Amino acid sequence: MSIPRLDPTGFAVWEERAPDETRRIAVPGGSVVAYSYGDGPDTLFLLNGGPGLPCDYWRDPHLPLVAEGWRIVVHDQLGTGASDHPDDPALWTMARYVAEVEAVLDAFGLASVHFVGHSWGGWCGIEWALTHPGRVASMVLANTCADIPHLLTEIARLRDSLGPETVAMMQCFEAEGRFDHPAYAAAVRLLDFRHIRRQPFKPDPVRRSHAGFNRAIFEAIQGPNEYCYTGLIRDWRRIDEIGRFAWPVLVATGTHDVLTPACAARMARAIPGAEIVVFPDSAHSPAYEAPRAWRAALGGFLRRAAGRA
Repeated sequence: MSIPRLDPTGFAVWEERAPDETRRIAVPGGSVVAYSYGDGPDTLFLLNGGPGLPCDYWRDPHLPLVAEGWRIVVHDQLGTGASDHPDDPALWTMARYVAEVEAVLDAFGLASVHFVGHSWGGWCGIEWALTHPGRVASMVLANTCADIPHLLTEIARLRDSLGPETVAMMQCFEAEGRFDHPAYAAAVRLLDFRHIRRQPFKPDPVRRSHAGFNRAIFEAIQGPNEYCYTGLIRDWRRIDEIGRFAWPVLVATGTHDVLTPACAARMARAIPGAEIVVFPDSAHSPAYEAPRAWRAALGGFLRRAAGRA
């Protein structure tokens, strides 16, 4: 387990930190492993993206918040990391993941939490908050959206920037299901560099999460990649329902994010009183691409939400 400090250039340097408590928790479909750090009076519940990634990449950048008096609870979602790895496609549904979140919170006796979700973790978090609004103290929705059909129009715009011939090539290989063709894979890598990770290196926590990637979960829920949605989430839309959110919300995104600033603005406008921050030099990973700015925005919002300002 590692936590970052920043060198003078702003890049993260990683150090080791063990959890204060580790629990194996029964959830629908198996059991998950959850971790608790610190014993502060307010709890941050972190839910990482993917779907299909262990929690390392989202957990580690936030562990320094323990020194500021926060308790952090996070878990490896079913099918990832130290949790069970069942081979049952019927388990990869939004409703089951919401029940999984509830099981983890119940196991730690957490009546309410400050939720910090990234990407898929934001989609699942929105669904969880709509289902269990009494457990939400505040929400940070990072690099996510509340309207997948709108997101798909934004993704089409990003793909169009590759040019008509490349777009036509991608459409042909998608029609044939040949997502591993070298030309198609090269186009996806270019889009990833522009809109997912603009850094030329992978920090240790990101490498660990990617090494444990469960592709079957990702493909069932989302699709073959970040630019072609064929899974169960394709028609998910909660842009109207999030107007019921009655707690502090911070919406965060990057200028170059695949879940674009237009998606973030649409979500922030729909939530009464929501704050929004756009990181100008970031894509889908502001905790790594803009660590100083991310910590300042996140820390300030959480202090205000918890009445610490």
